[in-house]
Amino acid sequence: MTGGEMNVFLSKKTIVPAMTGLLLLTSGCVGSFDPQTDATSPLAPRVQELVDAHRQYPRWADFPATPTDVPQPAQVAANVQTLNADSGALASQVAGIDWTLDSDPAAFVASIQRRFDPAKMAAIGAQTPEEVEAFAEALRRRAAAPPPIDRQRP
Repeated sequence: MTGGEMNVFLSKKTIVPAMTGLLLLTSGCVGSFDPQTDATSPLAPRVQELVDAHRQYPRWADFPATPTDVPQPAQVAANVQTLNADSGALASQVAGIDWTLDSDPAAFVASIQRRFDPAKMAAIGAQTPEEVEAFAEALRRRAAAPPPIDRQRP
């Protein structure tokens, strides 16, 4: 009889050996979760001091207290109603605006162009290659990292 006839899949047969192998492979990592400080290291006392100082962290006393100046539900409801009323008033003001964007698009573009100085709106292609390179060089100078800060060595 084959596995399919016995209604047994290959994965069911191999799961126990696979899990055993996985446990054997990861059992070597157990000691790494409790590291020990090398006593001969010159930093050992400082490391142990830091570990001991933070061993009990976090404590409930370190968390902020419950706020006391929280508005009451009635005040929140009143604020929401005020916002809804202001929203309705704003919607009625927006509805009263005379939108003129549905007119002739060419006339709209011409009116916009009349408001702006065309010299300031020149295309990038109007610049000479020398001007572009000078601009790029100025940007490169601005992007240079500042000199390192001298720090005293311990």
